[in-house]
Amino acid sequence: MNKGTVSAAVPLPNSPGVMLVSQVMHFVEPSREVLAETLLAAGPDAPTLCRGWRTRDLAAHLYLRERKAAVGLGLIIKSLSKASDKATAKLAAKLKTAEDYTGLVNTFRGGPPALSPMNIKALDESSNLIEYFVHTEDIRRAVDRWAPRALDEAYSDALWDELIKRAAILYRGVDLGIVLVRPSGPRHVAKRAPVSVAIVGEPGELLMHAHGRTRHALVTFEGQPDAVALLQSAEVGL
Repeated sequence: MNKGTVSAAVPLPNSPGVMLVSQVMHFVEPSREVLAETLLAAGPDAPTLCRGWRTRDLAAHLYLRERKAAVGLGLIIKSLSKASDKATAKLAAKLKTAEDYTGLVNTFRGGPPALSPMNIKALDESSNLIEYFVHTEDIRRAVDRWAPRALDEAYSDALWDELIKRAAILYRGVDLGIVLVRPSGPRHVAKRAPVSVAIVGEPGELLMHAHGRTRHALVTFEGQPDAVALLQSAEVGL
């Protein structure tokens, strides 16, 4: 790998192309590499946890969000969502061969074009640290058998720091108080309400839950049974 410092690839059982993320001075670029390798290992037609998307659609999305601002904004601005989806589907449909797909993924792996806002370090970190982690897991966890990655503590801490910055937004649609709890002790009140539920898990698992991958997040809940049931039926994420 020519960007950042990441340990050697360590495949996990039944999870092709997955790498162990180790000590890094900068987390986003190595995470981009891991995501690209996971996409390549899965191939263009593998399932993902992104509704209606296979890996070719996810690859098209990642490529376009660095080159067409409307694609990225379409995820948060409703009026742009149709144009974003259309552009993504159009590019995905052009990936007719394995070579087409590999070429596009390798272009994504090479980084954003020179004039992309994603070349601004602060924007790159705030936009991509969680994006790359969640989408890597979207591929890994879309199969019947998968295992959680072993993440370096510093990387987990970075994911936690980004999660607590946006947790209130991600759980805004839940009619409960939400407390995020790491097994090692740290906790964060994401939302206050008369009745609360604590969600307990490692930062990566909490991230998956907060981004709507609730059935594929290894978390536990602490709270009144009816409150926990309400949370489990609620719509979470953007």
